Amino acid sequence: MATAYQDYVQFLLIYIREAHPTDGWQIQANLRDGVLLASAKTLEQKQENATQCVRKLDIRFPTLIDELDNRVEQAYSAWPDRLYLIDLEGRVAFKGDPGPAGFRPEQLEAAIRRLLGSGSR
Repeated sequence: MATAYQDYVQFLLIYIREAHPTDGWQIQANLRDGVLLASAKTLEQKQENATQCVRKLDIRFPTLIDELDNRVEQAYSAWPDRLYLIDLEGRVAFKGDPGPAGFRPEQLEAAIRRLLGSGSR
């Protein structure tokens, strides 16, 4: 989707914090896939976790990192993950439901189409 709309929309990943850290709620899928990251105690650790996330998920657009105080996560109710579309005036044009069940890229794409006024691509 990011490639399809790259001329119209700036895609960003905001890394907030590790969803299933080794020192927290670890899940079998992370153990199976070798995703074994501890909760970040420093900004440098958070940056390293984000780098591993981007590599593992093959994310090909810019990634920003929330501060240790998690102010972006809190401002956007982003835990554990959530999709947003912000319009040119800085207003929320689309707010997805919390993930993982609410992580629905097709809904974001429909919102992008509506915002661009194109109905389809």
